[in-house]
Amino acid sequence: MKKIVLTFLGLCSAILTFGQMNNNEKLIRLAEPELVEVKGGTFRMGCRDYDGFDWEYPVHKVTVSDFKIAKYLVTQKQWEFIRGSNPSHFKGDSLPVENVSWLDVQEFIAKLNEVTGKNYRLPTEAEWEYAARGGKKSKNYKYSGSKKINEVAWYAENSNGTTHPVGTKKPNNLGIYDMSGNVYEWCNDVYEDYFGAVVDYQINITGEIARVIRGGGWKSEAHFCRVSFRNRSLQDSCTAFVGFRLVLD
Repeated sequence: MKKIVLTFLGLCSAILTFGQMNNNEKLIRLAEPELVEVKGGTFRMGCRDYDGFDWEYPVHKVTVSDFKIAKYLVTQKQWEFIRGSNPSHFKGDSLPVENVSWLDVQEFIAKLNEVTGKNYRLPTEAEWEYAARGGKKSKNYKYSGSKKINEVAWYAENSNGTTHPVGTKKPNNLGIYDMSGNVYEWCNDVYEDYFGAVVDYQINITGEIARVIRGGGWKSEAHFCRVSFRNRSLQDSCTAFVGFRLVLD
């Protein structure tokens, strides 16, 4: 009984605290992502098996520094708090926002950084794959968090042709959700062929160019949800297959 009373009082305190916030503070609280700290390291990036596509090779060593990445994909509710509208094809507060271009995402991030005073951005492709593999806790799974795709991903065979609320499948070894399936994720990088060993490499230019997308989505076959699979999309393209998650510097 005492535990129930304390829990109730704690909830009341949290509600009261939220009610005392000004509109800008509420916006920040509702829009900011929950983050996972990822300890940097060196890993072998690319397909380590023989079932990949040509553009997943060669496997090459990449070193990334420490970073913080969102536990969940950005939801439609978070997008609406910042942008005031919802462009998504499939509607639902807890569904991942989609039908947003890379350029749209940059506008979202700029506004989020303005109201929070922080420096959010998209992950680099190397950060994305490192986190999807589980960082220093990696167990070399084919998908992000499991050898069995149904445990961790909404994809062509189980999605019923739609996105699903974020965080409803099993997380990976770092506690990050939906890095395989649900929606593809924008990365900051321009799409380029792999080459040699890299330390914190990222190229970022302007123009009508293709950006990296990762992770596969709700209409993808399992092969396209592997942690090593990489794809691309024009930075001004909007589809119901692509969303994003954030990194905090």
